[in-house]
Amino acid sequence: MSVDPGIRILRVGVAILLLIHGIYRLAAGGVVPFGGFLTSKGIPFGTGVAWLLTVVEIVGCVLLLFGILTRPLVLWFAAELVAGIVLVHAREGWFVVGGGRNGVEYSVLLIIALAAIAVSPRAPAGTART
Repeated sequence: MSVDPGIRILRVGVAILLLIHGIYRLAAGGVVPFGGFLTSKGIPFGTGVAWLLTVVEIVGCVLLLFGILTRPLVLWFAAELVAGIVLVHAREGWFVVGGGRNGVEYSVLLIIALAAIAVSPRAPAGTART
């Protein structure tokens, strides 16, 4: 059974969105400040965690683009988004723009998309995944 074309589009789109996030953090010099933020929230080794998250966002999203390690990666990214909701977005409310700013709606949408990817039928072992 091959991957549904709609799920393939969703997987590629989500991978690109998350990849841009990781690349921007790296290119803008945001990894160390992000690590400081994580440390301020009580997360041990905040800068190391920030580097791990950034590397997984970049490398993991490239793998996700090609349908490699899809389920583990979508679970990782969903967990990362839930952490972002807890640490940042929940206190800002629902809306990202319009009725508020920096809220949870975008993260929730990405989590729903990741869940759809995770539960979608996959190609049987030994066949190419697209």
